[in-house]
Amino acid sequence: MPPGETPLRVLVIDDDARFRERLVRAFVRHGFEAQGAASAAEAPEAARAFRPSHAVVDLRLPDGSGLDLVRELKALDANTIIVVLTGYGSIATAVEAVRRGATHYLAKPADVDDILLAFAGATLPSGQEAALTHEVPSLARAEWEHIQRVLADCGGNISQAARLLRIQRRSLQRKLAKYPVPQ
Repeated sequence: MPPGETPLRVLVIDDDARFRERLVRAFVRHGFEAQGAASAAEAPEAARAFRPSHAVVDLRLPDGSGLDLVRELKALDANTIIVVLTGYGSIATAVEAVRRGATHYLAKPADVDDILLAFAGATLPSGQEAALTHEVPSLARAEWEHIQRVLADCGGNISQAARLLRIQRRSLQRKLAKYPVPQ
């Protein structure tokens, strides 16, 4: 690294230890200094000590929201480039992530190459522009995303998800057999 140039540092915030450590190792191989944080509580402290130039933030953490962390990381350093990762993607959360300061929003599973492309400038429109230009998802799409979230929260247990959704198990199975409705 040339003298006077700040090091590229990435903070990976994800509660999945295997995924987090795999990303940290991959970023190190790509020339970054990398560090991980396992929770929303641990992340701000790690960011203050590590002073990352880049951050990868999981949207759903057991002790808080990745969206709140985006705002906190931007408050610590407005120049931090932040990519939000989620297994529960929706237009609404993508728009909110950008409004709060994220540079990009990626659906899991994302690998280090996807994240590096996002860091390199494949950005979403600015928050206000995205809010004005995004299309409202169809009711069928919103229903499908909700079902997927509930099913994930139930660990894939269809019977439990059907009880929480207050629908018959067979009805849920029929809905799951359909492909996701395009946005």
